[in-house]
Amino acid sequence: MEDPHMGITLGIDVGTSGTKTLAIDETGRVLAAASAEYPCEHPHPGWSEQSPESWWKATVATIRDCLANANLKPGDVQGVGLSGQMHGSVFLDRNGEVVRPALLWNDQRTAAECAEIEDRAGGREALVRMVGNPALTGFTAPKLLWVRRHEAQNWDRVRQVLLPKDYVRYRLSGTFATEVSDASGTLMLDVANRRWSHELLGKLDLDPDLLPSCYESPEVSANVSDIGSQATGLVRGTPIVGGGGDQPAGAVGNGIVRAGAVSATMGTSGVVFAHAEDVGFDPLGRLQRGCHAVPGAWHVMGVVLSAGGSLQWFRNELGKAEVAYARERGVDPYELLTDEAAVVGPGAEGLFFLPYLTGERTPHFDPDAKGAWIGLTVRHGRAHMIRSVLEGATFAMRDSLELIRAMGVTIGEIRLSGGGARNALWRQIQADIYGQDICTINASEGPAFGVALLAQVGTGAFSSVPEACDATIKVVDRVAVDETARAFYDRAYSIYGRLYRDLKGSFRDISGLVATK
Repeated sequence: MEDPHMGITLGIDVGTSGTKTLAIDETGRVLAAASAEYPCEHPHPGWSEQSPESWWKATVATIRDCLANANLKPGDVQGVGLSGQMHGSVFLDRNGEVVRPALLWNDQRTAAECAEIEDRAGGREALVRMVGNPALTGFTAPKLLWVRRHEAQNWDRVRQVLLPKDYVRYRLSGTFATEVSDASGTLMLDVANRRWSHELLGKLDLDPDLLPSCYESPEVSANVSDIGSQATGLVRGTPIVGGGGDQPAGAVGNGIVRAGAVSATMGTSGVVFAHAEDVGFDPLGRLQRGCHAVPGAWHVMGVVLSAGGSLQWFRNELGKAEVAYARERGVDPYELLTDEAAVVGPGAEGLFFLPYLTGERTPHFDPDAKGAWIGLTVRHGRAHMIRSVLEGATFAMRDSLELIRAMGVTIGEIRLSGGGARNALWRQIQADIYGQDICTINASEGPAFGVALLAQVGTGAFSSVPEACDATIKVVDRVAVDETARAFYDRAYSIYGRLYRDLKGSFRDISGLVATK
């Protein structure tokens, strides 16, 4: 009789607000999941830090809970995959001890260091040719330069720099390792050649020995150690594959693993992620480029900082009545808000919303960008405002799609995920604004599911990442474009694009006014 616990792998996603661990079998069935939360510290405005120890404690707790919830024995687990928040910096000393709290992806303190990197590289275009991307404040390399400049005593102790998920790998195995998809977001990887950029490291006076060995995402990179086994209950020697940064891992979990497949994930931030067969080049670096978690493939990615976050802001600040009513009735307040929006037609009678509540990344790279309603008249009410928020966030996502199309990347299928995939009205708005039929899939576990699949590949259950996705991920629903709405939204989108350009200087002046208050 076949053992029901054969072929089980764990996927661990070390997120910003918490860690999630799940167990799957080789059919992709989720056997159990567990999560644990932890805080984020903001010691100064714009700073964002976390204790790596909190990730490790959450990992230990969720692994043990997951094993218990699925009634698994330690030996049932054949492999482990790791995902996590990208770009963060963990600084370790010669004994492997943490030197200072980790600087996270959303830490904004490194503007001067970004300018320094671009200057040392010989300009933005030269930097993009070296590492595939411009210098952004969220990336890892500028964080290293900041610590070196501002915390010399700490920097003198640093002997190893790891990304968040790779610190968990180290605690599980005692091995320093990373993989190409997450390393792409450090600004220190030669993305085209899938290896550390010794050219840029030399220009920045950074020792390559600070960085761990770099693997492909499904490749076995480490094994659970005695210490890792005692902490988690996993068997010593259990393979740990490279894994992936949360966005590439989430793309694997959505089946975005071959040419023509694109995901549009409408979470707090919005991410448009496209599989690419070659690395491509844009001297302006308007889209993030990186190695995909699929060996031999790359990705291009656009990021909207406040996509679903704009609707969350509306709910929290202007939807308190809906929240209270939803709590009484045991329903989702977002459903109440979108039900209001549904009574208004496309375009919200000329009301536009710019979703730049926390600045913007793609395509503007403008920390001074501001949110705004434009076009308000006495005819507009709450329903119009809610609909305009849904549309404004989707227009911002279309900005990334248009850049991807302009690169010549084929968009054969758009798969939705995140909160924007769970609402019928928002699904239709996305189809109509993107100008293309969209679909949803059976998998909704995101990065943790993606790296559990990578562990399936690394331990031999599947011969390739596409094969694993084909066997476990299926399209369950499609939404067709309403051609009348599409034609209207095409006209509205051209106006939407002009609004940022017209207001850019005013946004900068507003930031200066606030700073000098």
